[in-house]
Amino acid sequence: MYPTLSHFFQEVFGWNIPLPIQTYGFFVAMAFLVGVWILAIEFRRKEKEGVLQSVKLKIWVGEPAKAKDFIISGLVGFILGFKILEAIIYYTEFVDNPQTFILSARGSFIGGILGAAISIFSTWREKNKSKLDKPGWQEKEVFPHQLPGNLLVVAGIFGLLGAKLFDSLEHIDQLVADPIGTLFSFSGLTFLGGVIVGSTAVIIYTRKYKIPTIQLLDVAAVAIPLAYAVGRIGCQVSGDGCWGVPNLNPQPEWLSWLPDWTWAYNYPHNVINEGSLIHSCDGKHCHILDQPVWPTPFYETTLNTIIFIILFSIRKIVKIPGLLISFYLILGGTERFFIELIRVNTKYHFFGTEFTQAEMISLIMVLAGIAGIIYLLRKEKLKVKTE
Repeated sequence: MYPTLSHFFQEVFGWNIPLPIQTYGFFVAMAFLVGVWILAIEFRRKEKEGVLQSVKLKIWVGEPAKAKDFIISGLVGFILGFKILEAIIYYTEFVDNPQTFILSARGSFIGGILGAAISIFSTWREKNKSKLDKPGWQEKEVFPHQLPGNLLVVAGIFGLLGAKLFDSLEHIDQLVADPIGTLFSFSGLTFLGGVIVGSTAVIIYTRKYKIPTIQLLDVAAVAIPLAYAVGRIGCQVSGDGCWGVPNLNPQPEWLSWLPDWTWAYNYPHNVINEGSLIHSCDGKHCHILDQPVWPTPFYETTLNTIIFIILFSIRKIVKIPGLLISFYLILGGTERFFIELIRVNTKYHFFGTEFTQAEMISLIMVLAGIAGIIYLLRKEKLKVKTE
């Protein structure tokens, strides 16, 4: 297990580089970047095919910086400087527990003042460069492939909020016991919640640029599984608790060519310190599970990579808008539903039935995907008949 990138560099290369970057957070960030990369590729392809077009927007230009610009810039600069200089001065403490450090009231007022000054000056300089004697409206052409950066911000903010919200609802007992700690913790994220809230925010945002929702969903159908696969690597290498139930069965002979940890793993040095203490281990991450469990993050990375390959391979063949997202809903929902059968999760009880939040959402995904395919194929058939 590699709780932080420092652990990875230490074990693999022998480099002792103290870094405040957790492997889980690193791979979550990489997942967003991978998703945006695929979005950009697909947007360009659809532009060349004539499916997506640019839009012309009117923007007000030439105004000098106003008081509100300086205030906002100064506040942002102060917060960043307040934290950054304190982190530099007390770097060892920052690396030891970056989450607590960031969320605490600790900071440097000198750093905050310097940060505010630099930020305000940068704002004035940028506004001054574009200042005109007579401000006015200008028409700007915007292409869909220019938007992924903005979509990254929108999807990132609302995706993380959704992931945290759904995880909090899934672990309502922890939320009640420690609402502040639960809501502001960097751990505990539900992927499906992130997809639902993040996708909704992106759909609303792209309406401004007249991107058809159905085309956006088809593009997302290709990007989501690969992003999910990358994100789950973080769960596997950090040991964040998203593992399976105990697996004490011997590894089948037909799987003997695979490493033992792909069948059952006890996640030594996991980030949530679950299990028993490891002898002769010093530091914060010195626990190992008492029983080996199914390494479900590894399975999800593998399965979602396969789903991505399938959808990426057929994306040019499938011409009916909406079919790709329907295929993803079926494949992604099926994958997650069966993973839930061997995964540790909170179970709900309803009229004698036991199920998890992810099982319910996965079932809805599969049903929506099947309904989508039936509807779209019937619609296409009627269209052909009328032509």
